[in-house]
Amino acid sequence: MNTLKSFFSWIGRFLAKTRAVMLNFGTAIILIFFVIIIIRALTSFGPDIKDPKGRVLLINPKGTVVDQEVFNYDFLINLGTNFPVDQIQTRDLIKLIRAVAEDVDIPAVFIDFSSTDFAGPTTAINIAKELKALRDSGKRVIAFNDRLSTTSYLMASQASEVWIHPVGSISIRGLGGMRSYKKDLYDNLKINITNYSQGDFKSAIEPNTRTDMSENDRMQREALLNPIWNEIKFLMAEGRGIKSDDIQSFADNYIGFFGEAEIGNIAYAESNNIIDGTKSFPEFRQYMIQEFGLNEEAETETYKTISFIEYAKQIDKDFSNSDNQIAVITAEGAIMKGDISQGVAGANGIVKQIRSAHENKNTKAIVFRINSPGGSVIASEMIRDELFVAKRKGINVIVSMGDYAASGGVYISTPADYIFAEPTTITGSIGVAIAIPTLENAMDYIGVNFDGVVTSKHGGWDPTKAIHDDLDKIFSSWGADIYGRFIDFVAESRSQSYEKIKEIAGGRVWIATSAKKLGLIDEIGGIDDAITYAANMAELEGYKIKYYFKELSAEEMIIKRLIENSDSSPDKPKVLLALNGLVRLYETLTSIQEPKALLTCKDCLVDLD
Repeated sequence: MNTLKSFFSWIGRFLAKTRAVMLNFGTAIILIFFVIIIIRALTSFGPDIKDPKGRVLLINPKGTVVDQEVFNYDFLINLGTNFPVDQIQTRDLIKLIRAVAEDVDIPAVFIDFSSTDFAGPTTAINIAKELKALRDSGKRVIAFNDRLSTTSYLMASQASEVWIHPVGSISIRGLGGMRSYKKDLYDNLKINITNYSQGDFKSAIEPNTRTDMSENDRMQREALLNPIWNEIKFLMAEGRGIKSDDIQSFADNYIGFFGEAEIGNIAYAESNNIIDGTKSFPEFRQYMIQEFGLNEEAETETYKTISFIEYAKQIDKDFSNSDNQIAVITAEGAIMKGDISQGVAGANGIVKQIRSAHENKNTKAIVFRINSPGGSVIASEMIRDELFVAKRKGINVIVSMGDYAASGGVYISTPADYIFAEPTTITGSIGVAIAIPTLENAMDYIGVNFDGVVTSKHGGWDPTKAIHDDLDKIFSSWGADIYGRFIDFVAESRSQSYEKIKEIAGGRVWIATSAKKLGLIDEIGGIDDAITYAANMAELEGYKIKYYFKELSAEEMIIKRLIENSDSSPDKPKVLLALNGLVRLYETLTSIQEPKALLTCKDCLVDLD
């Protein structure tokens, strides 16, 4: 027995020492890589600035177009995955497109949005309209791709000419998709789902409680998707000089799944003016050399180009000598407690920005840009409360709604003096999503019983037990109380009665044009309109715009600088890609050592391919 005990004691000491050695080894390797990063960041100043004269501007963003860039240290975890780390701010891309429209030194613009995602359909539509204005300015815009999806074709269709590889891919799938309904699964697993959501149209919980889509959900989805899809089809058709029905026919009959060798799709597209034709990579290169001249400085035969990142560095920055400031603060992503990160409108971070704005004596107005389907109740309250602090100081709050401002997105807009929304903004969803799963049937099936002593009526309850009548009343009151509070806030904000808002609430989502008729918003317009309105409301003759964003730590500043200087394209540096496996190894080694109500509208999100 003592021998066995000694053996296991030795094994324990051996494993402990091995773990320590591996942790130290992993830490050392990562530190070495970070030293390399720091050295490169401090000694690299990026490529020489190119003279843009006579060069074709390449607009080929890789990443996601968002209202406000968020660079957070956790991005290392996502390296080597398909998660889009790179971000392009909408305002920066629009500023660049407008600048090149007036630049006589740039003979043409090459666009390729096949590696670009968008925060939502409204963002994609806005960029497409800017590209249309660029072409209408007389600038030659050329699109060439080996694959075109719904969004990348939306962009390409605004070009003067559209080329695709002979065995590439073109597919316009449209909007929408299928949801999985899991009621039968939960029944088979003997899991009960009790739905306490408030609002007949609040369908976030439906996939867990139904086997198919409810008629209310179908109706509201059709009311959202059809206007957005019609706008996208119209822009595509107008760009190509064809009819919207031609785009619909192509989408219905020439779907693509494989991303290449869609020869039938391409032949149909060419014969129906959906594209201009096909070119291989060498053919397109020679075509561009013939049109714009040979780049004598290049190591291989090609035409003169300048990347949009290099060009952006040469655009004159907006300048105003006025002390007056309009603060632009963005809530983008799910509204949750904590700091701001990619896809998360962290309430603590946003509150800090609002406080910083209203404590600045030069701030004369706040434009609050909302691009969120909602989230946590308490997080929404935190943001709302701080906006009212600003208002009590006499600072006007103007809300600008982006792709989505639904549920919690509406909740945090209620302090606004005036609300703008884009034509295709998705808003509304005034309701509450609450569902509680319980496992009493599963416990009974596998033979688990519970007994014990508690000092309060409900002290021993947890989701392994059934919801009895008293608890049912308590849970129901949670949702009802929050729902009533939500309606009160909206009614007060919109100067309407509780009953009137309740009629259009029910968790139903609305397209902005309908929301305006219902009085949920004041005006159709973009963020530029909101800024102009804020300036007029504050009676400002001159002002500067201050965009608030998450401030970077020293480590993030170094890494961000390295990314910016290591390459003129937004691709990830190889040294950072190499860190991906090491970071995951380090997390693994470290791990060896050591019912919520939501104001959310998951149904609002529109998938774009």
